[in-house]
Amino acid sequence: MFIETALGAFLITAVAMFFLFGELIVKLKGLGAILGLGAITFYFSGHLSSFDLIWIMVTFAVGLLMVILDGKFINDGTIGVLGFIILIFSVGFAAPNWLLAVYSITGVIIGAFGSLFLMKVLPKRGMWTKIALFDQMTSDKGYNSMNDSYKELLNQEGITSTDLRPTGSIRVNDQEYSAVSKGKWIEKGKKVQVTNVDGTKILVEEI
Repeated sequence: MFIETALGAFLITAVAMFFLFGELIVKLKGLGAILGLGAITFYFSGHLSSFDLIWIMVTFAVGLLMVILDGKFINDGTIGVLGFIILIFSVGFAAPNWLLAVYSITGVIIGAFGSLFLMKVLPKRGMWTKIALFDQMTSDKGYNSMNDSYKELLNQEGITSTDLRPTGSIRVNDQEYSAVSKGKWIEKGKKVQVTNVDGTKILVEEI
């Protein structure tokens, strides 16, 4: 059977996690949950007896619930990571041999992280909104990735306080900043101009 092959185990678990985690982070209107749960149930039922199937499914459900609770309410990632480990354990334990376990676990990881691409094309849910990975730090929401003091450095002149090879330090208006030289090394004590500021990254060139 296809499910008993390494490739089959990988594809089924990858599809299951892709849709389950996709349902958590974007609005799939329940379709992701149906497809994901269907795929993971198919995986478990293909490898386990009725008794083992029940407790493994319960274990898997506990792990998934921990991920949901973390994403929706706790928002620090700790419980979510523990839940994800439980998901991996339950999938790996269900495999009949170590090779299928490795492929199945790989499928879980790739499927879960692959679901992040859905955030580019579908409306997002309010999961992990306090974690920087899922924050949209845009000016429209009152955020700005560039500190005002850094934005004001653009086109200003300063002196290198260390060699830039190409990274080092410069002094502008009696303040020290980390900077990167544009295209070449610059010795200490040279006069430079800030040509670009990207967040807290300062690009300079010798003048």
